Amino acid sequence: MSIMTEAEAKTILDKVIALSTADECTAQLDGTIDGNIRFALNNVSTSGVISNIDLGVQVAFGKRVGTATINEFSDAALERVVRRAEDLAKLAPENPEFMPAVGPQTYRATDTFSAATAAITPENRAEIARASIEPCKSQNLIAAGFLNDNQSFTAFANSNGAFGYQRSTEMDYTCTVRTEDGTGSGWVARNLQDASTFNVDTDIQIAMRKASASRDAQALEPGKYTVILEPAAAAGLISFMFNFFDARSADEGRSFLSKPGGGNKIGEQVFDPRVNIYSDPGHRETPALPWDGDGLPRSRVNVIENGIVRNLGYSRFWADKQGKPPQAQPGNIIMEGGTKSTSDLVRETERGILVTRTWYIRMVDPQTVLLTGLTRDGTFYIENGELKYPLKNFRFNESPVIMLNNIDELGRPVRVGDDGPTMMIPPMRLRDFTFTSLSDAV
Repeated sequence: MSIMTEAEAKTILDKVIALSTADECTAQLDGTIDGNIRFALNNVSTSGVISNIDLGVQVAFGKRVGTATINEFSDAALERVVRRAEDLAKLAPENPEFMPAVGPQTYRATDTFSAATAAITPENRAEIARASIEPCKSQNLIAAGFLNDNQSFTAFANSNGAFGYQRSTEMDYTCTVRTEDGTGSGWVARNLQDASTFNVDTDIQIAMRKASASRDAQALEPGKYTVILEPAAAAGLISFMFNFFDARSADEGRSFLSKPGGGNKIGEQVFDPRVNIYSDPGHRETPALPWDGDGLPRSRVNVIENGIVRNLGYSRFWADKQGKPPQAQPGNIIMEGGTKSTSDLVRETERGILVTRTWYIRMVDPQTVLLTGLTRDGTFYIENGELKYPLKNFRFNESPVIMLNNIDELGRPVRVGDDGPTMMIPPMRLRDFTFTSLSDAV
């Protein structure tokens, strides 16, 4: 029962809406089946499957809002969760930024479901773990990784007539490979909607090569260097930047997109003209739900066009206050690039540094999006188009805003999973990337 059909979900949601005596009611069902396997020190350590369905109910009396959740669906349980939400709403203070639930909407179907991912079995997971571990053992390397596959559904309805239902799938694989003496480390990760495109045999070789090649890393003086950021390394920084693509924080002077004297930088050249970023729920490789958390329909939106900021996110409250049309929050981030791979960019680089991965990223200055973090799991010096030797890892202090104004070349975008929306990010060669100190960690 963890994956309900549309009819089953609608039956429950309709019951909830009918039970409410509030001015308005919104109900949402979220069901998941999560499978996983974890391995470390070349051995499987845990595996399992978790399935669950949650029902969330939000009601409003005027501007007083209450929310309650439950994961049982008898008539008595549905009555109980609705009354709990209503009791909480009556006790709550008025929300000055309350917006009524949306009315009936039309959603464009998106292809978020893959039968191949939904069909993954415990045997499949065990085989992926084996195919990750055995090659490492044969070369005296040590593998540690995690595979998680997910199939889910979400359905919502409200008393104003909106309704949506969608099934989705996703698979995440990550593996870190270390040398036995701990001096070398390599890493690979894949985020996929369709598991049929996953090739563990190819991916594990990437991590193994980097682990072996990163032994005996040499120190290089910190400073400004030409760098090639692999897509996962770039995504870690760019995802931080998109936390500030919010019209309210810009209008209120709290963002790098705030205009001196008031307002925001929509329509201004902020990045290199080669920077083009958009969101599109129907994107073939990163499809997203056709609605956002408020039930607004998603569509393609140009965020940055030829380096010019074209759109910022407006909450329904802020859009109403500013006299702007409401616009759904994005479900993905797609950055355009070229046709070259990371290897192609390396071959065409006279001198520079290849960064496999960035991590432990923290904010230094929100007004400039200055970030600090560390490289890890494979950092190499490039000379005359070749990886000449491994480097000790660096701490960096860099702003993705500055970074995207120092572009030398962009490669072919690939799908990258992150804490926020799924991203398509290209590898990128950048000028004057700032490394501030060395790190002894591998």
